Amino acid sequence: MAGIDFFFVIAILLVSVVLHELAHGYAALKLGDPTALYAGRLTLNPLKHIDPFGSLLLPIMGYLLGGFIIGWAKPVPFNPYNLQAGRWGEALVAAAGPASNIVIALLFTLLIRFGGFAGGFIDIVSYIVLINIVLACFNLIPIPPLDGSKIVFAFLPLPFVYKYRMMLESYGIFLAIAILFVVWPLLFPFVLDVFGLVTGIPV
Repeated sequence: MAGIDFFFVIAILLVSVVLHELAHGYAALKLGDPTALYAGRLTLNPLKHIDPFGSLLLPIMGYLLGGFIIGWAKPVPFNPYNLQAGRWGEALVAAAGPASNIVIALLFTLLIRFGGFAGGFIDIVSYIVLINIVLACFNLIPIPPLDGSKIVFAFLPLPFVYKYRMMLESYGIFLAIAILFVVWPLLFPFVLDVFGLVTGIPV
């Protein structure tokens, strides 16, 4: 990947993770929790959302090591006890993040399919689609602290949720390493297949 492509990818990734976190915050606000609003996180200002490791260092490391480029922003704070939807509230807030990435990917897929564009513009739009598919699939992995775990918890019996959550969250750092270096490489070929299917562009 050329140097200029790398900077495009980082810019697209930053915008996408910011929109992902904004979706969490606005979903929580709609469900009755203004925590993110009071924390000043319902803003498009990337400086409010950038996580030094997840938004900058990790993507750069992924690029330099020749691997996949993945990242995240600082999680938007919310108080699950303020949410009006009961135990489903946390799942709805969690689902809003990946849903925002899916919507972005679908909108830009329509540009690829029906926009009649070519060349460099299609390359940029393809990056947008691919990165947002990556973010949606990555965050839907049902392992804490990813969004998929909160969605799964809503469907499980409460006693099992408490036990499962305490057990997994106590090994957070090890789970994060496992997700990045074991689970995600196994899932990434599926992501590329989805990208090729929706855009018609072979990877």
